[in-house]
Amino acid sequence: MKALRAPAKLNLALLVGPSRADGLHEVASLFCALTLADRIAVSAADADEVVCDDVVGPNLAAAALTALREAGWRGPRLRIEIDKRIPIAAGLGGGSADAAAVLRLARGEVDGLEAIAARLGADVTSQLDPGLAYVNGAGERVEPLPDPNEFALVLIPFANGLSAADVYAEAERLGGGREQAELERAGARLREAAAGGASPLDYAELLVNDLQDAAMSLRPQVREAVSALRNVGAGAALVTGSGPTAFGLFADIVEADRACAALPPRFADAIVSGPARRGA
Repeated sequence: MKALRAPAKLNLALLVGPSRADGLHEVASLFCALTLADRIAVSAADADEVVCDDVVGPNLAAAALTALREAGWRGPRLRIEIDKRIPIAAGLGGGSADAAAVLRLARGEVDGLEAIAARLGADVTSQLDPGLAYVNGAGERVEPLPDPNEFALVLIPFANGLSAADVYAEAERLGGGREQAELERAGARLREAAAGGASPLDYAELLVNDLQDAAMSLRPQVREAVSALRNVGAGAALVTGSGPTAFGLFADIVEADRACAALPPRFADAIVSGPARRGA
Protein backbone atom coordinates (compact mmCIF):
# COMPACT_ATOMS: atom_id res chain seq x y z
CA MET A 1 0.00 0.00 0.00
CA LYS A 2 1.18 3.52 -0.82
CA ALA A 3 0.18 6.59 1.19
CA LEU A 4 -0.22 9.98 -0.48
CA ARG A 5 -0.96 13.47 0.82
CA ALA A 6 -3.14 15.90 -1.11
CA PRO A 7 -2.53 19.40 0.32
CA ALA A 8 -5.26 22.01 0.49
CA LYS A 9 -4.83 25.16 -1.56
CA LEU A 10 -5.39 28.69 -0.25
CA ASN A 11 -5.73 31.90 -2.25
CA LEU A 12 -3.58 34.33 -0.28
CA ALA A 13 -4.75 36.94 -2.76
CA LEU A 14 -7.21 36.92 -5.68
CA LEU A 15 -7.41 39.74 -8.22
CA VAL A 16 -10.18 39.48 -10.79
CA GLY A 17 -10.05 41.01 -14.24
CA PRO A 18 -12.37 41.09 -17.23
CA SER A 19 -14.43 38.22 -18.53
CA ARG A 20 -12.95 36.28 -21.46
CA ALA A 21 -14.62 34.98 -24.61
CA ASP A 22 -14.90 31.53 -23.00
CA GLY A 23 -16.89 33.00 -20.09
CA LEU A 24 -14.04 32.68 -17.58
CA HIS A 25 -12.40 35.64 -15.88
CA GLU A 26 -8.77 36.68 -16.09
CA VAL A 27 -7.27 36.44 -12.62
CA ALA A 28 -4.00 37.01 -10.81
CA SER A 29 -3.64 35.00 -7.64
CA LEU A 30 -1.15 33.77 -5.10
CA PHE A 31 -1.76 30.10 -4.33
CA CYS A 32 -0.34 28.56 -1.16
CA ALA A 33 -0.43 24.82 -0.51
CA LEU A 34 -1.16 23.95 3.13
CA THR A 35 -0.08 21.30 5.58
CA LEU A 36 -3.81 20.61 5.91
CA ALA A 37 -4.21 17.68 3.50
CA ASP A 38 -6.38 14.76 2.53
CA ARG A 39 -4.81 11.34 3.07
CA ILE A 40 -4.96 8.87 0.21
CA ALA A 41 -4.23 5.15 0.41
CA VAL A 42 -3.39 3.42 -2.88
CA SER A 43 -3.31 -0.36 -3.21
CA ALA A 44 -3.36 -2.92 -6.01
CA ALA A 45 -6.78 -4.20 -7.07
CA ASP A 46 -8.51 -6.28 -9.73
CA ALA A 47 -10.20 -3.19 -11.14
CA ASP A 48 -9.79 0.56 -10.74
CA GLU A 49 -11.87 1.97 -7.90
CA VAL A 50 -11.91 5.33 -6.10
CA VAL A 51 -13.58 5.32 -2.68
CA CYS A 52 -14.44 8.44 -0.72
CA ASP A 53 -17.31 8.13 1.71
CA ASP A 54 -17.52 11.90 2.24
CA VAL A 55 -18.15 12.84 -1.39
CA VAL A 56 -21.56 12.30 -2.96
CA GLY A 57 -21.74 12.33 -6.74
CA PRO A 58 -18.90 12.76 -9.27
CA ASN A 59 -15.42 12.54 -7.81
CA LEU A 60 -12.60 14.49 -9.45
CA ALA A 61 -10.04 11.90 -8.33
CA ALA A 62 -11.97 9.20 -10.19
CA ALA A 63 -12.06 11.46 -13.26
CA ALA A 64 -8.28 11.87 -12.98
CA LEU A 65 -7.72 8.11 -12.90
CA THR A 66 -10.01 7.66 -15.91
CA ALA A 67 -8.11 10.40 -17.77
CA LEU A 68 -4.81 8.63 -17.08
CA ARG A 69 -6.14 5.39 -18.53
CA GLU A 70 -7.46 7.22 -21.60
CA ALA A 71 -3.99 8.78 -22.03
CA GLY A 72 -2.52 5.26 -22.16
CA TRP A 73 -1.24 4.79 -18.61
CA ARG A 74 -0.54 1.10 -18.07
CA GLY A 75 0.10 1.18 -14.34
CA PRO A 76 -1.51 -1.54 -12.21
CA ARG A 77 -5.22 -1.45 -11.46
CA LEU A 78 -5.75 0.46 -8.25
CA ARG A 79 -8.05 0.92 -5.30
CA ILE A 80 -7.76 4.54 -4.14
CA GLU A 81 -9.25 5.38 -0.75
CA ILE A 82 -9.55 9.07 0.18
CA ASP A 83 -9.71 10.16 3.80
CA LYS A 84 -11.04 13.72 3.64
CA ARG A 85 -9.33 16.15 6.00
CA ILE A 86 -9.91 19.24 3.84
CA PRO A 87 -13.42 20.65 4.41
CA ILE A 88 -15.65 20.01 1.39
CA ALA A 89 -16.88 22.93 -0.76
CA ALA A 90 -14.83 25.32 1.35
CA GLY A 91 -12.84 27.03 -1.39
CA LEU A 92 -9.72 25.09 -0.35
CA GLY A 93 -9.35 23.00 -3.48
CA GLY A 94 -9.85 19.60 -1.85
CA GLY A 95 -11.22 17.90 -4.95
CA SER A 96 -8.49 19.39 -7.13
CA ALA A 97 -5.84 18.29 -4.62
CA ASP A 98 -7.10 14.69 -4.71
CA ALA A 99 -7.18 14.69 -8.52
CA ALA A 100 -3.63 16.07 -8.72
CA ALA A 101 -2.39 13.43 -6.26
CA VAL A 102 -3.81 10.72 -8.53
CA LEU A 103 -2.17 12.29 -11.60
CA ARG A 104 1.18 12.32 -9.80
CA LEU A 105 1.04 8.51 -9.68
CA ALA A 106 1.80 8.53 -13.42
CA ARG A 107 4.51 11.20 -13.40
CA GLY A 108 7.25 10.20 -15.82
CA GLU A 109 5.03 7.58 -17.42
CA VAL A 110 2.40 9.72 -19.15
CA ASP A 111 3.15 12.78 -21.26
CA GLY A 112 1.10 15.93 -20.90
CA LEU A 113 0.03 15.68 -17.25
CA GLU A 114 -0.36 19.47 -17.16
CA ALA A 115 -2.79 19.37 -20.07
CA ILE A 116 -4.78 16.58 -18.44
CA ALA A 117 -4.87 18.56 -15.19
CA ALA A 118 -6.10 21.70 -16.98
CA ARG A 119 -8.94 19.75 -18.56
CA LEU A 120 -10.02 18.43 -15.17
CA GLY A 121 -10.18 21.89 -13.57
CA ALA A 122 -8.35 25.20 -13.32
CA ASP A 123 -6.97 24.47 -9.83
CA VAL A 124 -5.66 20.99 -10.59
CA THR A 125 -2.60 22.21 -12.52
CA SER A 126 -1.22 24.13 -9.55
CA GLN A 127 -1.61 21.07 -7.31
CA LEU A 128 0.63 18.86 -9.43
CA ASP A 129 3.57 20.41 -7.60
CA PRO A 130 2.04 21.81 -4.39
CA GLY A 131 3.72 24.88 -2.96
CA LEU A 132 3.59 28.64 -3.33
CA ALA A 133 2.73 29.75 -6.86
CA TYR A 134 1.72 32.81 -8.83
CA VAL A 135 -1.27 31.96 -11.01
CA ASN A 136 -2.84 33.93 -13.83
CA GLY A 137 -4.87 33.51 -16.98
CA ALA A 138 -8.02 31.74 -15.83
CA GLY A 139 -5.92 29.72 -13.41
CA GLU A 140 -4.12 27.57 -15.98
CA ARG A 141 -0.81 29.50 -15.98
CA VAL A 142 1.16 28.51 -12.90
CA GLU A 143 4.57 29.87 -11.91
CA PRO A 144 6.16 28.12 -8.90
CA LEU A 145 7.69 30.48 -6.35
CA PRO A 146 10.19 29.89 -3.54
CA ASP A 147 8.87 28.59 -0.24
CA PRO A 148 7.88 31.52 1.99
CA ASN A 149 9.42 32.36 5.33
CA GLU A 150 7.61 31.08 8.42
CA PHE A 151 3.99 31.94 9.03
CA ALA A 152 0.84 30.11 10.09
CA LEU A 153 -2.88 30.32 9.49
CA VAL A 154 -6.19 29.93 11.22
CA LEU A 155 -8.98 28.82 8.88
CA ILE A 156 -12.68 29.23 9.60
CA PRO A 157 -14.67 27.00 7.22
CA PHE A 158 -18.44 26.78 6.95
CA ALA A 159 -20.62 23.72 6.55
CA ASN A 160 -22.28 24.87 3.32
CA GLY A 161 -20.23 26.02 0.36
CA LEU A 162 -20.76 28.93 -1.98
CA SER A 163 -21.15 28.49 -5.73
CA ALA A 164 -18.27 30.21 -7.53
CA ALA A 165 -20.70 31.17 -10.31
CA ASP A 166 -23.01 32.82 -7.78
CA VAL A 167 -20.14 34.71 -6.18
CA TYR A 168 -18.85 35.98 -9.53
CA ALA A 169 -22.37 37.06 -10.48
CA GLU A 170 -22.74 38.91 -7.18
CA ALA A 171 -19.36 40.57 -7.72
CA GLU A 172 -20.52 41.83 -11.09
CA ARG A 173 -23.74 43.11 -9.53
CA LEU A 174 -21.70 44.98 -6.94
CA GLY A 175 -19.53 46.50 -9.65
CA GLY A 176 -16.30 44.66 -8.97
CA GLY A 177 -13.57 43.66 -11.40
CA ARG A 178 -10.44 45.29 -12.81
CA GLU A 179 -9.42 46.39 -16.27
CA GLN A 180 -6.77 44.17 -17.83
CA ALA A 181 -3.98 46.74 -17.48
CA GLU A 182 -4.76 47.28 -13.80
CA LEU A 183 -4.91 43.52 -13.23
CA GLU A 184 -1.47 43.08 -14.79
CA ARG A 185 0.07 45.89 -12.73
CA ALA A 186 -1.38 44.63 -9.45
CA GLY A 187 -0.47 41.04 -10.29
CA ALA A 188 3.12 42.03 -11.05
CA ARG A 189 3.43 43.75 -7.66
CA LEU A 190 2.06 40.66 -5.92
CA ARG A 191 4.39 38.31 -7.78
CA GLU A 192 7.43 40.49 -7.10
CA ALA A 193 6.64 40.66 -3.37
CA ALA A 194 6.33 36.88 -3.08
CA ALA A 195 9.20 35.92 -5.38
CA GLY A 196 11.89 36.57 -2.77
CA GLY A 197 10.52 34.06 -0.27
CA ALA A 198 9.19 36.61 2.23
CA SER A 199 6.41 35.77 4.65
CA PRO A 200 3.08 37.03 3.27
CA LEU A 201 2.82 39.08 6.46
CA ASP A 202 5.62 41.20 5.01
CA TYR A 203 3.41 42.28 2.11
CA ALA A 204 0.03 42.04 3.81
CA GLU A 205 -1.15 45.27 2.15
CA LEU A 206 -1.14 43.44 -1.21
CA LEU A 207 -3.29 40.57 0.03
CA VAL A 208 -6.76 41.40 -1.25
CA ASN A 209 -9.59 39.31 -2.60
CA ASP A 210 -11.76 40.97 -5.23
CA LEU A 211 -14.53 38.44 -4.56
CA GLN A 212 -14.59 39.03 -0.81
CA ASP A 213 -17.40 41.61 -0.73
CA ALA A 214 -19.54 39.34 -2.93
CA ALA A 215 -18.94 36.32 -0.69
CA MET A 216 -19.83 38.39 2.37
CA SER A 217 -22.95 39.71 0.67
CA LEU A 218 -24.17 36.17 0.00
CA ARG A 219 -23.03 34.80 3.38
CA PRO A 220 -22.95 37.49 6.12
CA GLN A 221 -21.40 35.05 8.60
CA VAL A 222 -18.20 35.24 6.54
CA ARG A 223 -17.84 38.92 7.46
CA GLU A 224 -18.19 37.94 11.13
CA ALA A 225 -15.46 35.32 10.74
CA VAL A 226 -13.02 37.78 9.15
CA SER A 227 -13.72 40.30 11.93
CA ALA A 228 -13.19 37.63 14.58
CA LEU A 229 -9.80 36.72 13.11
CA ARG A 230 -8.73 40.35 13.15
CA ASN A 231 -9.90 40.69 16.73
CA VAL A 232 -7.64 37.83 17.88
CA GLY A 233 -4.59 39.42 16.28
CA ALA A 234 -4.35 38.24 12.67
CA GLY A 235 -1.83 40.27 10.70
CA ALA A 236 -4.17 39.90 7.72
CA ALA A 237 -7.60 38.33 7.48
CA LEU A 238 -9.71 37.73 4.41
CA VAL A 239 -11.66 35.18 2.39
CA THR A 240 -10.00 32.54 0.23
CA GLY A 241 -11.14 32.30 -3.39
CA SER A 242 -14.89 32.53 -3.81
CA GLY A 243 -15.32 31.48 -0.17
CA PRO A 244 -16.78 30.76 2.16
CA THR A 245 -13.65 29.94 4.22
CA ALA A 246 -12.07 32.88 6.04
CA PHE A 247 -8.44 32.85 7.10
CA GLY A 248 -6.06 34.83 9.25
CA LEU A 249 -2.28 35.01 9.06
CA PHE A 250 0.00 34.76 12.09
CA ALA A 251 3.75 34.80 12.67
CA ASP A 252 3.99 31.14 13.64
CA ILE A 253 2.05 28.08 14.79
CA VAL A 254 2.24 29.12 18.45
CA GLU A 255 0.53 32.44 17.73
CA ALA A 256 -2.01 30.73 15.51
CA ASP A 257 -2.85 28.18 18.21
CA ARG A 258 -3.38 30.93 20.77
CA ALA A 259 -5.55 32.92 18.38
CA CYS A 260 -7.63 29.88 17.49
CA ALA A 261 -8.29 29.19 21.19
CA ALA A 262 -9.41 32.81 21.66
CA LEU A 263 -12.04 32.72 18.90
CA PRO A 264 -15.72 32.87 19.91
CA PRO A 265 -17.34 29.44 20.48
CA ARG A 266 -19.37 29.72 17.28
CA PHE A 267 -16.10 29.26 15.38
CA ALA A 268 -15.17 26.05 17.17
CA ASP A 269 -14.50 24.34 13.82
CA ALA A 270 -11.50 26.61 13.13
CA ILE A 271 -8.36 24.86 11.86
CA VAL A 272 -4.72 25.76 12.45
CA SER A 273 -2.41 25.06 9.52
CA GLY A 274 0.80 26.21 7.87
CA PRO A 275 2.31 26.43 4.40
CA ALA A 276 3.35 23.17 2.76
CA ARG A 277 6.93 23.14 1.56
CA ARG A 278 7.43 22.14 -2.05
CA GLY A 279 8.62 18.57 -2.35
CA ALA A 280 8.07 17.77 1.32
